[in-house]
Amino acid sequence: MSTSQLILGVKLRDDARFDNFLGERNRDVASRLIAVLDQPVGIPVIAICGDSDTGKSHLLQAVCHDAENRGRTAVCISLSELQPFGPEALAGLDVQDIVCLDDFDNVVGQAAWEEAIFHLYNRVHDRGGLLLVSLSEVPGATPFQLPDLKSRLSHGLTLQLGIYRDKDRERILVARAEQRGLVMGEDVVTFIMRRAPRRLGDLLGILDTLDENSLKAQRRLTIPFVKSVMGW
Repeated sequence: MSTSQLILGVKLRDDARFDNFLGERNRDVASRLIAVLDQPVGIPVIAICGDSDTGKSHLLQAVCHDAENRGRTAVCISLSELQPFGPEALAGLDVQDIVCLDDFDNVVGQAAWEEAIFHLYNRVHDRGGLLLVSLSEVPGATPFQLPDLKSRLSHGLTLQLGIYRDKDRERILVARAEQRGLVMGEDVVTFIMRRAPRRLGDLLGILDTLDENSLKAQRRLTIPFVKSVMGW
């Protein structure tokens, strides 16, 4: 088991890396993160902020992959999945060089969780590590109950992600298809984009389904094949 796949940690997606974080709108955020990982001195915490489906989880996992490539230890934790275990489950995470807390919004306003994360921040800071969190709003606009936690997160580096445009989604869909060895013609892309939900996560889920069925049927992606698989 790798250092970023602890029992309570997220199993990293192999495709959640910096080199396939596509779409011009948010590429600058990925570049900024890479620069910080190159020279992390003086930055104890990074808040990655944005609406759902803007790539926050992808970037946190990309940070962990990058850390492992550099010989550093890292863990990515989904706080929504950790909630049933209680805030005590955060104990011991500070032994990692990098700690990523995803889905932070799920515990905002819960005093016990906020206090536990505040103490985790202090332990990570004391060890010279790096803490990353994902939030929908910037820390200053997030309704924390614990003022000290809001202060710590507000004085770190805040990176804001924007909502993907349709052109970005199209580019990402085509690029991910190519990575799987699938050829997706412009007519097929247009057909999918007209019928699929606009969330990038939903589009990539459709790609998973098409990839699996294309492999089984040994068929290339055509409009009739996409229709038959998706029931459109």
